[in-house]
Amino acid sequence: MKRLTMIATVALAMGSLVACGGKTETATAEETEKIEKVQTITLAKETVARELELSSTLEGYESMSVAPSLTGKIEHIYVEVGSRVSKDQLLIRMDQNQLNTTRINLASVQTEFNRVEALKESGSISQQVYDQTKAQLDQLKQSESFLEANTFVKAQFSGVIAAKNYEDGELYSGAPILTLTQINTLKAIINIPESYFPMIKKGMHVDITSDIYQGEVFPATIEIVYPTVDPSSHTFQAKVRIPNGSEKIRPGMFVKANLAIGEVETMVVPYNAVLKLQGSNNRYVFLNRDGVAKRVDVTLGQRFDDRIEVISEEIKEGDQIVVTGQARLVDGVKLEIVNK
Repeated sequence: MKRLTMIATVALAMGSLVACGGKTETATAEETEKIEKVQTITLAKETVARELELSSTLEGYESMSVAPSLTGKIEHIYVEVGSRVSKDQLLIRMDQNQLNTTRINLASVQTEFNRVEALKESGSISQQVYDQTKAQLDQLKQSESFLEANTFVKAQFSGVIAAKNYEDGELYSGAPILTLTQINTLKAIINIPESYFPMIKKGMHVDITSDIYQGEVFPATIEIVYPTVDPSSHTFQAKVRIPNGSEKIRPGMFVKANLAIGEVETMVVPYNAVLKLQGSNNRYVFLNRDGVAKRVDVTLGQRFDDRIEVISEEIKEGDQIVVTGQARLVDGVKLEIVNK
């Protein structure tokens, strides 16, 4: 009797497992056939006045670390941080021992060369002796010029001393003694989305604005358009030259660069229709393609209040873009359009 009871129990359990398995398969099939309710709009090109607003940080148009090619004792620094200097103004005097020694040797060799030159004219010495003496003289002249430039260090351009890292009497060990920065002309490097590459040209006008000077515009010009695109950010760079005679703006300030590109025809969609891939800066939208969700990667252009320009070779006029319910979608899911 016990044996019959056990068989019945096992059979019941197996029946339950089979029933559960069948229910799971049915649920999976239903999930696969899930239909998402969404709202869409039909895309059409619009004519917009395109303007790019890009952020950057100002730099001195020219900036250099003042670092002599000779190590040694710093005899005297003639400037302080904030000092305004002109081109060729003396900034630093280094230890003069090497220069003085070279000058003594140069004077001696110059005297010897003058004697050899006179003897050569009379034919009393060979051409070889003359050539050797002249080569020695030329070498010492070059050494003197090099040592003089690195002993009495002068400004390469007009500007302001932005940093001073040593004091008189200290041993110069290679780190820059001073930093010289030009401030009456500035530059900014701006990163521009690759989709605008054909539109950006050398000489284009740029308006520079700063939150420090509300309502004030500093005119500038694109000086260089860099020829390559960064494959990781899909942007390219342009160098902007900014006259700064008033010296209101300074190196290190955060600014915005505004470029008016002109009127263009483009696709503009509601901003909330664009989704962002988690963990990256990639943007995408969903299109309705014959009742099925189609994910399309896009590049963002200019924003117009609650709408934004989207750029993609896969999007065309007449496409239906999902504007409500897109956050629930995955590529390939079936759609039910419930537009009102």
